[in-house]
Amino acid sequence: MAANFNDIIENFGFLDDWEDRYRYLIELGKDLPALAESEMNEETRVKGCASQVWVITSIDRSGVEPILTFRGQSDAHIVKGLVALTLALYSGRTASDILALDALDLFRRIGLAEHLTPQRSNGVRSMVDRIRRDARAVLNGESMP
Repeated sequence: MAANFNDIIENFGFLDDWEDRYRYLIELGKDLPALAESEMNEETRVKGCASQVWVITSIDRSGVEPILTFRGQSDAHIVKGLVALTLALYSGRTASDILALDALDLFRRIGLAEHLTPQRSNGVRSMVDRIRRDARAVLNGESMP
């Protein structure tokens, strides 16, 4: 990921206008690595998003607690930026850390939640729920759907 979550939030703070923040989100989305066509399937698609969103979860079990990393993609520019923002927050963390984070609260604090359409808000919630579900499955020793 080109920028970490704290850098993104700091950059958001420098942008006063929401049109500039949307442009920044679009730029973040452009930096997402592409997924292979074969990775964009029903199994990786996030249900509940109006736009097409796919999230791939990888698990590194070499440490004391597994580390989850995420890759994602969307077919819509702003949503792709929201994917990038969400993955920057969650990727590279332990399952416990992921479950302890409240992304929706963080997004509210930066004013993002109030500037998203209800459909986009639902999509972000669906993506966060999916990531948290994967983290719970890893902690419980379950296989991920």
